[in-house]
Amino acid sequence: MPIFVPMETNRQKKIAGVLQKDVADVIQLALREAGVTGILVSVTKVNVTSDLSIAKVYLSVFPHDQGKRILEEVNAVKSRIKHLVAQKTKNQLRRMPEVSYYIDDSLEYIDNIDKALKGKENPVDNPDLLERRKKK
Repeated sequence: MPIFVPMETNRQKKIAGVLQKDVADVIQLALREAGVTGILVSVTKVNVTSDLSIAKVYLSVFPHDQGKRILEEVNAVKSRIKHLVAQKTKNQLRRMPEVSYYIDDSLEYIDNIDKALKGKENPVDNPDLLERRKKK
């Protein structure tokens, strides 16, 4: 029996794209103004619910060990980011969705696989060598 997976509508995709660009701009500007150097933050994906009221924003942070700290700082100024993004998107969105932020660990996961493949122990032969990826 096939599992029904709802498709993302064109409107959801459009809003996600607008939010992805504008949230990235706001966060990068805030990092520059704060004088933070050596940390790269990018918005890798945005998922918007079908009623357009909630958006999940996935952040990729380099270096990886700074991810938790950056996520805490972003969550601390969440309302300010929402306000700045709402100002940028006022001509495209009637209502700004509630935004929640998450760390996208896919690059770190890929890096671990790459290191393991180059190492002595091959995860292809022994899949237990890699830690399981967390479901979100």
